[in-house]
Formats: sequence, structure tokens, C-alpha cells
Amino acid sequence: MHKPDTVFSVIADYVLDAKIDSPEAYETARLCLMDSLGCAMLALRYPECTRLLGPVVPGTVVPQGSRVPGTHFVLDPVEGAFQIGMLIRWLDFNDTWLAAEWGHPSDNLGGLLAVTDFFSRQPGGRPFTIRDLLTAMIQAHEIQGILALENSFNRVGLDHVILVRVATAAVAVRLMGGKREEIINAVSNAWVDGGNLRVYRHAPNTGSRKSWAAGDATSRGIRLALMAMKGEMGYPHALSAKTWGFYDVFFKSKAFVLSRPFGSHVMENVLFKVSYPAEFHAQTAVECAVQLHAKIKNRLEQIDQITITTHESAIRIINKQGPLKNPADRDHCLQYIVAIGLIFGDLTADHYEGTIAADPRIDAIRQKMVVVEDPQYSKDYLDPDKRLIANAVQIRFEDGTMTDKVVVQAPIGHRRRRKEAIPLLIEKFKKNLSQVFSSDQIHAFLDLFSDAKRLDRMPVNEWMDGFKLPH
Repeated sequence: MHKPDTVFSVIADYVLDAKIDSPEAYETARLCLMDSLGCAMLALRYPECTRLLGPVVPGTVVPQGSRVPGTHFVLDPVEGAFQIGMLIRWLDFNDTWLAAEWGHPSDNLGGLLAVTDFFSRQPGGRPFTIRDLLTAMIQAHEIQGILALENSFNRVGLDHVILVRVATAAVAVRLMGGKREEIINAVSNAWVDGGNLRVYRHAPNTGSRKSWAAGDATSRGIRLALMAMKGEMGYPHALSAKTWGFYDVFFKSKAFVLSRPFGSHVMENVLFKVSYPAEFHAQTAVECAVQLHAKIKNRLEQIDQITITTHESAIRIINKQGPLKNPADRDHCLQYIVAIGLIFGDLTADHYEGTIAADPRIDAIRQKMVVVEDPQYSKDYLDPDKRLIANAVQIRFEDGTMTDKVVVQAPIGHRRRRKEAIPLLIEKFKKNLSQVFSSDQIHAFLDLFSDAKRLDRMPVNEWMDGFKLPH
């Protein structure tokens, strides 16, 4: 076999040989597991999401298959990965990683849950424990996040979910007992797939695919892992091959940069969306708007100008004017998100739906907004030791008076504010699960999360059984 591309070797060696010994990483992974499942349960409220659930062929049940939490569906691990991943990602409320390329590392959890649940149910096998799952989550977070630090896929028109496919494929092969060659085969095929266009994330084509694209990616990662375990060949120079490789075709002939070794850095520094289901570059802007709400709620008609001061990435990605066509368009619009916070003093997934979106005050306020960049905010966003996501909001009224300029440098889900965030993450989990489960069931879940040792020992299939609906 030809010597594989360096990135393939580094990923395979990490997945097989890394010893994760960071208590902080495991503690954060437990929070990530809790938060992700809560996001999935909240998504079950939305018909546009639930219409995509269930077997491809109606009535199909897979013996000893992967359960889709919050439903009666039992599916094969490939389709299970898609549906779990879609539920987690649907409302843009799961954890986030911001770098040269952003993304949502818990998008991998759809595939990791589906495959560990499936293989835990097979006769004669050793069930995976939640501790095994947490280790897999840390590794998938790390692969996706470190690849994102210095390599920007969106700037060449590709969507960040390509990294979900790669990370899921790598870790899934290890979970299935695969060796180094099989990991490289699966990962190389993940790159050969190329990348999704980002067209569905940007006006005028913004649409609901951005809510299931990650589920699709983690599902594809499982498919490629299963194929590798059956002996399907890989392509050792899928990245570096002249003319036909990923670098030449998609990346302007530039090789990927791995700016730090794989460990547990990403899980330790991941960003949680604690209070607001909004694109992460706007999280601090919502906080600013909510802080201003009480002072301006009775003066909305007197507003002359609203100045939003932000960083370059927010301007490039979520600075939108004009009509917004659907919830997917609205939850990626900085001005819409700030308007909701100013008017209602809160932001929930329901605020993106048609009834509230039709409120004429929203567009009236949007038209009075000016978005400007603060170069220091942009610099702090890119600083690997800070990774701040700063926004500021200030309002001028027609009589010339002004509010204070409200500034929030780091959102509540930032590592710097982790202690502040944990109680709110627990409340978010309770609220999200209340859409599906009884208070007694919710308390049982919380009791389990409060006992890390008991949780870590629990078989994944028993954990997933706890999320099934009663008959």
C-alpha cells in the first residue's frame, strides 16, 4: 500500500492510540450528551422535521436496530444516524465550534449513538458503555474541530458538514473494531465524496436542508465505516493526488494545516447554545438585545437608529437585509435575531415561525439597523487563546437620546462562562424533555446525569431504551 496522505495517518493514529485523560473533557462531554438529546426532543415539536422521520419503507422494523429517541422507530444504523443527527441539529441549538471553519461537533453524535446502540444489541457482543460513547464524542469533536482551526471550507464554497462525515467515519470504524488500514480507507472515501455546496445556507436559497445536512453527513460516515469493515478499498492519496485530488479540485492546491496535535482541546473549549436557538455569531447580540428590552419596549416607535457592532464573520454570514422566506432564513439573520430580542425580551424557536415572523414591528425595526465591524472584535474572534464572539447594540431615539452601548464579549456558552452556564443547561434540558416525557422521567434522567460514575457504566442500549415512548 502506498504511504497514505499525512492527514489520514494522523487521524488513524489518534483514533487508535490516543489516551484521553482529561476530566474536564469527559465532564463537558456529559453536558454535550445531555444537551444534544434535549435539542433532539425539542425538535419533535416541529412537523417539518418529524415528517422526515421513520423507515424509508413504511412499516420496516430492523431487529435489534438503532432506536430513534423520542419515537417508536427502530432502524438500521445508517438511517438511524441520519434521523438522530437531524433531530439534534434541526433547531440550530446544539453546541458549536468557531474557527477558520465553524461547525457543530455534536452533529457526529447521531452516527455515534446509532452505531453504539446497534452493536450493543447484537447477540454475543459486549455492549458499549456511556463512557465508551463519551470517548468517541471527544475524538469526533477533536477531529472535526482541529481540522477546522486553520482550514476554511466555506471560503471555497463548501459546507462544513464535510468534517462531520470524516470524523464520524474515523471514530465509527474504531468502535466497530477496525484497524488502521480500515480507518484510512473509510476516511479517504469520506474525502472522495467531495463536499456539499453551501447554497442552502445563503439567501435567496436558504432552506431546511441546513437542518438535516449534518444528519446526512454523519449517516454517510457510518455507511463508509461499514463498507470499510467489509473490506472496501480506500484511496491513500485522495487529498494530495495531482489534478484529481481534493486539494487540487476543491482547495486551490493547498494542503490542510493541522495547527495542533489531536487531544481533547475541542471538547474542553466547545461553545454551548444555552439560552437562544440562533446562529452562534449572533448569540452575544441576543444577550445585548434582551438586556435592552426593558428599557426600550415602550419606545419602539421612537427608535431612529439601532447600531449593531460586530465581527467580520458575522457580517459575512448573517448580515441580511430584505425579505426572509422561512425559519431557516430567519435564524441566520443578525438583524432579525436582534429585533426579536428587543421586542420580546427573549428568543425561542417559535419566534422563527410564520405567526410571529408576520409581526410588522420586526421588519420596521430591521430597517433602522446599521451593522458595523469593530476590528478588535474580529481580531479577538480569530485569536485561538480568546475565541471571543463579541457584539454590541446601541439605540438612538428620534429625540436624540441614546441607550448605553451594551457589549457582550463572550456568550454564556463560552468556556469562560461555563460555571454560569451549567445550571442553565440543566434547565434547558428539563424544558426540552418536557415536550415528550413526564416529570418523573425527566427527574430520572437528571439523577443519572448527576452521578457520573453510574452514567459512565451504563450500557448505551439501556440509555437509549430510556428515551423510547411508552406503547
